Amino acid sequence: MKVIILLILGIGLLPTVSAASHSIRYVYTATSGIPDFPEFVNLGILDGMQIDYYDSNTKKVVPKQDWMAKAVGSDYWDRETQNSIGREKSFKANIDTAKQRFNQTGGVHVAQMMFGCEWDDETGVTRGFNQQGFDGEDFISFDLKTLTWIAPKPQAVITKNKWDNNKAGNEYWKNYLTQECIDWVKKYVDYEKSSLMRTVPPTVSLLQKTPSSPVTCHATGFYPSRVMVTWKKDGQDHHEDVEMGETLQNDDGTFQTSVRLNVKPEERKNNKYQCVVQVAGIDEDFIKDLTEDTTSIGPIIGVVVAGLLVIAAVIIGVVIWKKKSKRGFAQTNTSDTDFDNSERAGQMI
Repeated sequence: MKVIILLILGIGLLPTVSAASHSIRYVYTATSGIPDFPEFVNLGILDGMQIDYYDSNTKKVVPKQDWMAKAVGSDYWDRETQNSIGREKSFKANIDTAKQRFNQTGGVHVAQMMFGCEWDDETGVTRGFNQQGFDGEDFISFDLKTLTWIAPKPQAVITKNKWDNNKAGNEYWKNYLTQECIDWVKKYVDYEKSSLMRTVPPTVSLLQKTPSSPVTCHATGFYPSRVMVTWKKDGQDHHEDVEMGETLQNDDGTFQTSVRLNVKPEERKNNKYQCVVQVAGIDEDFIKDLTEDTTSIGPIIGVVVAGLLVIAAVIIGVVIWKKKSKRGFAQTNTSDTDFDNSERAGQMI
C-alpha cells in the first residue's frame, strides 16, 4: 500500500499539455488478484483534471467537478451508470481472455483501455488515440490513418484480425476520435472556463497532536487554487520555524493546503499567533487565532489518503504502462455526455 501511494504522489495520470492544447481522455481499468481494490474502475479526465468516476464497488457514475455536474442532466448519470455496469462485465471477461492467451492463471493482472483526443485551440490541430494494455504492456492500438489495429504481441493477433474485419466498428472509431470527441472537448472547455470565474471561500482549522507538537493551519474547500497562508505573531508576519505544505486538489475541484508552525508552549502563552488565509479573487482575509482549543491532526491525514486511494487501482497499471509504452499514455473511449460508446468501449479482446 505504501508503494502505491508513493507512485500516486510521484507520477501523475497524464503528461502536461500546453496552454493552447486541450484533451479529454478516458481510462478503463480492470484488475484481478488485488485485495481491497475495485475490480473495475472507469474515469474521465479533461486537461489532466478528473471529471467523473465509477467503480465496481459503488456501481454509480458520479461527477468529480461542480461544473461537470451542472453541464449535463441527471439522466446522463443514470445512463452512464448502466453503461459502466455493462463495461465492467466486459472488461472482467477481457482479463480472463487475456490470461488464457498468455497461459496465466493466478496472480495480479491489470487490463486497461485508454482513449480520447487532443485539440489545439490556436492551430486547430487534432489527434485521436485508442490503445489497450495488459499487465503494463501495450496489447493493441488503433491506427487512424489506415483504420486498422496494431498488435505488438502475438497474443493480440487474434483480436487484430477480428477487429480489422469489423469495418463498421473501425469507421465508428474514426468518426468518434476525429469529430465527436473533439466537439465534446470544445464544449467541456467552455463549461470549465465558465466555472473558473467563481470563487469559493476556505474552511480554516488549526490542528495539533499534542501541546508540544507543531500547529498545522489547514485550509480546504477554496477556489481558485491561488492562495497565501501565513502566520502572524503579535500582528506581524512570522516566518521563523514555518513549513509550507503543497496545494492539493479535492475530489469536488476545490483545493486544500496547510502550513505548519513550530512554536514552544511558553512562546504560545506569551504571544498572540494567528493564521491568515488569502484566496485570489476574494477580498476578505480568513483569520484563525491560535488558542488552547486546537483539535487532533487526524482529519488532515484522513482527507489526503482517502483522495489518493480513490485512484490507486488505476495507477497500478498506468504507472507501469507509461514506463514501457513508446507511445506514451494510452487513451480510451468512455461515454461522454450525449453519446453511448458502451458497445465499442466494452468490446471483447
